[in-house]
Amino acid sequence: MGKVAVIYWSGTGNTEAMANAVAEGAKAAGAEVDLLTCADVKGVDGYDAVALGCPAMGSEELEDGEFQPMLETIEPALPGKKVALFGSYDWGTGEWLESWEARCAEKGIALAADSVKANNAPDDAALAACKALGAAIA
Repeated sequence: MGKVAVIYWSGTGNTEAMANAVAEGAKAAGAEVDLLTCADVKGVDGYDAVALGCPAMGSEELEDGEFQPMLETIEPALPGKKVALFGSYDWGTGEWLESWEARCAEKGIALAADSVKANNAPDDAALAACKALGAAIA
C-alpha cells in the first residue's frame, strides 16, 4: 500500500474535519497516512498520493498566507502522483475549487478522484465523500 499525505489549511475547523475523514478513508484502505498542516510540509517526495484541502477565501480564492505559498513549493513534485482536492466554502458556488482544478490541469497534475466540497461544516454525505476520496488515492 502507498504512503499518503493529507495536507490542509483550516480557519474554522470545517476543512480540518474533512481532512480527518480523508485520512480515515485512506487508512481504512490500508495506506500509511500523514495528516499535515501547511507548516508541517517539508516536501512530498516520499508520498505516492497527496490530498490537498483548503477552504474558499475572499473572492473564491485559496488561502494565500500559508496554503498558497506551500502549494507553490510542492506543485512541481505533484505530476505523476495521485492527487485529490477538497475544501469547504461559505458562500458562492464553490468556484474556487473549479479554478484550483484548472490550475492543476495547467501544471500537469492529474486528479485521481472527484474533488469534494462542503458548504460550511461538512455534513454526513460530505464526510462520506471525503472518506471515499481518501480510499480512492490510497
